[in-house]
Amino acid sequence: MNIHSDYKLATFAGGCFWCMVPPFENLDGVLDIKSGYIGGNTQNPTYREVSTGKTGHYEAIQITYDPEKVTYVELLNIFWRQIDPTDASGQFADEGSQYQTAIFYHDEEQRVLAEESKEQLQQEGIFEDLIVTKILPATEFYPAEEYHQQYHLKNPEHYQMYKIGSGRAGFLKKIWGNIPIKENYDKPEKEILKSKLTPMQYTVTQENGTEPPFNNEYWDYKKEGIYVDIVSGEPLFSSKDKFDSGSGWPSFSKPLVNENIKAHLDKSHGMIRSEVRSKHGDSHLGHVFDDGPEPTGLRYCINSAALRFIPVKDLEKEGYGEYLDLFK
Repeated sequence: MNIHSDYKLATFAGGCFWCMVPPFENLDGVLDIKSGYIGGNTQNPTYREVSTGKTGHYEAIQITYDPEKVTYVELLNIFWRQIDPTDASGQFADEGSQYQTAIFYHDEEQRVLAEESKEQLQQEGIFEDLIVTKILPATEFYPAEEYHQQYHLKNPEHYQMYKIGSGRAGFLKKIWGNIPIKENYDKPEKEILKSKLTPMQYTVTQENGTEPPFNNEYWDYKKEGIYVDIVSGEPLFSSKDKFDSGSGWPSFSKPLVNENIKAHLDKSHGMIRSEVRSKHGDSHLGHVFDDGPEPTGLRYCINSAALRFIPVKDLEKEGYGEYLDLFK
């Protein structure tokens, strides 16, 4: 396949390819996703042939992406969240070599990043059993029949029934439901951040700055949704815990994900305060005080410039679907 010289390919096998397309399709920088077959010894295989498990092919997806907008590490992080990497026999209700999981690398850099990502996932202990997902060199990729392309859009009811009935949906919710979505974040270099952030966003998040009160984006914002780190995208706060503190800055009684917030003693400006930063992006967010409402008694006083708001209607497509239950 010939692609633009600035674009790259990423190829993942995660069981039934119907379920592997949706998690990537709305990601900024993903230009195209094809369902297909890879790794076998038959040219131009059909679905019927691959489904027998005799051709050696894996069901897989091949992503064309712009590395200036989305990194290979980000794609890997999403891939791991769609599969059971400890299952050597297939995936969920589908058994056979054609449904096994694998990462097919297209160059040495991808191979190294895939190996590191796999090792890190194992060390994190999210899965007690050994991770058996293979890391293999990419071979000829054969697009599947048109019927299988974007199947979730052509047959949404059957797709949802399959995803639930196969056990995939329940497994992923059980494993990943309470774990931050972007925990393996690689912070960009300063010059890249300067090009992507506004001057105020950069000053606040990277230089511990403070925006003016009552003159910032979210101090009196009342829509329902979640607030994520403007730099890393990790979930930080929910509108359910937002309150009017009268301070002129967004205020929250508690974090959405406790593990994504870290506190440090701050003695700047002749005061003793508790600074709060995002764990993975290491962005300066603001400060936490003990004059908030019950039941926590805390007031997380946060700079709007450190946040990005995700409305409820966009949670699923932006990859934060696990937080939808908060607003039902």
